[in-house]
Amino acid sequence: MQSIYQQQLGADFQKLHPRIQERLAFSSADNRAFIGEGTMERVWHGPFYTLPFLRVGLLRNIMFPDAGKNVPFRIENYAYRDSFGRETVTWIRRFSFPNCTRCFDATMIRSASRNCIVDYLGTHQHLAVDIDLAVTERGGLRLRSGEQRFYEGPIKFRFPMLMSGLADVEEWYDDDADCYRIKVEVLNPAFGKLFGYHGSFRPTWRTVTQPEIPAYALPQREEVRE
Repeated sequence: MQSIYQQQLGADFQKLHPRIQERLAFSSADNRAFIGEGTMERVWHGPFYTLPFLRVGLLRNIMFPDAGKNVPFRIENYAYRDSFGRETVTWIRRFSFPNCTRCFDATMIRSASRNCIVDYLGTHQHLAVDIDLAVTERGGLRLRSGEQRFYEGPIKFRFPMLMSGLADVEEWYDDDADCYRIKVEVLNPAFGKLFGYHGSFRPTWRTVTQPEIPAYALPQREEVRE
C-alpha cells in the first residue's frame, strides 16, 4: 500500500532524497513507526502582541509561546486507519524546555476530493488545513499551508487568514551530518512571524501495530469533514 505522501506526490516522490523517501513511504499496512530524536537549535515566537495567538494554541497542542536554543526534540509518526477508514499519519512533536514540555501535534490524511494533504491540527481535529507538497532542489519535502476550516458539531466555517497562521516547512536529509533537518516558519498576513523552529534529528524505526499506538498519539476526537 502506498503512503499518503506517495499518493499525493506521484512520480515526484522519486525525486526526494532516498532517506526522505524512506521516512515518508510507510503506511498502516507496514506496522512501522518513525521516532526521531534530536535538538532544535532555535525555537522562536513573534513579538509580544503575537503571544495571545500562541497561548490559545496551548489548549489543543497547536503551537506555544515558549522560545529557546538547543531545545531537545522528539517526533513520532504512526500510520493507521482512523474510524472512518482513512489512511492517517500522526505528527507528534515534543519540545523539552527547562521548565516544561510543549506539544505541537497533528494528524494528516490525503483528500482525493481536495487533491491535497489535509492536516488536522491539535488534539481534537477542530482545524483542518490544506497542505501543498513539493520537492525541493536538495531532495527535501516542502509543505505549505493553504485554506483552513473550523469544525465543531454543527458549526463549520472557513477560518479567516487574518486570524490564522500560514506555515512554510522544509524537511531534508543532510548527508554530511547524517541526520534529518527541519525548518518551520508560521506567519500571519497582518502580524508577521508568529512561531518557528529549526534543527535536526536522527531516526529509530519501531514495529508497532495499530492497537499498540500510544493513546497520546491519537486524536481525542475525529472529524469526518475535510
